[in-house]
Amino acid sequence: MPDTSKINLATKTTSTMKNFKFRIHENNYIVKIISHEEDIIELEVNGTSYSVKMKEGMPKPKTPTLVLAKSRKPIDPFKVNPGSIKTKILAPIPGIILSIDVKVGDTIKVGDRLLVLEAMKMENNITSEQSGVVSAVHIKVGQQVLQSELMIELT
Repeated sequence: MPDTSKINLATKTTSTMKNFKFRIHENNYIVKIISHEEDIIELEVNGTSYSVKMKEGMPKPKTPTLVLAKSRKPIDPFKVNPGSIKTKILAPIPGIILSIDVKVGDTIKVGDRLLVLEAMKMENNITSEQSGVVSAVHIKVGQQVLQSELMIELT
């Protein structure tokens, strides 16, 4: 059995064949797989053609199956909890704060833009779904926020 510490392998795949370069004990081998049908492989090693029959009982490769998990119900990023004394505005997704349109003490109405959050090269306006007074701003322009991070509090 060859010493595997002395084997180098490089692979290049084309649409119709696979090319391999092996280096075993300082000898170079260029292997081209021409075709593979059932248990017969047609290949070329350093320009010499070979027809190889696979050993009986060799497991055949299976095509992987992509299994998708059930999608979770997306969070409703702009909803606020109307039953709480303080309404907390949380980051709906990770991103960077581009602008903040409110400051502590500002009175806001439903639909007022509170800030702009950039996520995945898109600017997302975060608006208020409840009227109130801004009691705290926990972010600053240019800050990176994680999903569900507290950004603004309203009373």
